[in-house]
Amino acid sequence: MILVTGILASSVLLFGLMTADFTWQNMVLGSAISVALLWVFRKQVIPRPLPPSGFALHLVVYAPVLLWYLFIDILKGTWAVTLTTLGIRPLRKPGIVTLPIGHHSPYGVGPVGYFVTLSPGSFLVEVDWDAREMLVHVIDASNPEAVRRDAEKYYRLWEYGNYAPKELPGSDPEEGDRDA
Repeated sequence: MILVTGILASSVLLFGLMTADFTWQNMVLGSAISVALLWVFRKQVIPRPLPPSGFALHLVVYAPVLLWYLFIDILKGTWAVTLTTLGIRPLRKPGIVTLPIGHHSPYGVGPVGYFVTLSPGSFLVEVDWDAREMLVHVIDASNPEAVRRDAEKYYRLWEYGNYAPKELPGSDPEEGDRDA
């Protein structure tokens, strides 16, 4: 129920931001539209089975932090790509950085791969489940540890409770840590 409430509240907030009108009449209209759209697209928007309330509350509480991190990474990536494209900064060392998945679940790897790809200058190339690693192409691969730290901060925000990393038998999170 917390997840549905969070979806509705964020939809109404986005409606108010889109229309630049936060009067109570506009918020009632936004609520009606949000409820109608959520009902029409309920199978696509609301996961089945519903996640536990603790996880849904975690997502609702940490969504602003996640959005802030994404905003900052998108700004930094846009700035780096702009400087490189205009010829102000030379193209130093583009390449593929290996991000070890370690004990992270597919539920965490999917969104983190998407979050990493949102920033200009980086692109998820492949997820190799056998080697337990993601391959990400970045415009500046001179500091692969910084790219790994950025990905790990998204994991810490996204994974929670039953969705947190599970220990895999015979696996070591440091294995497969290489760069191309």
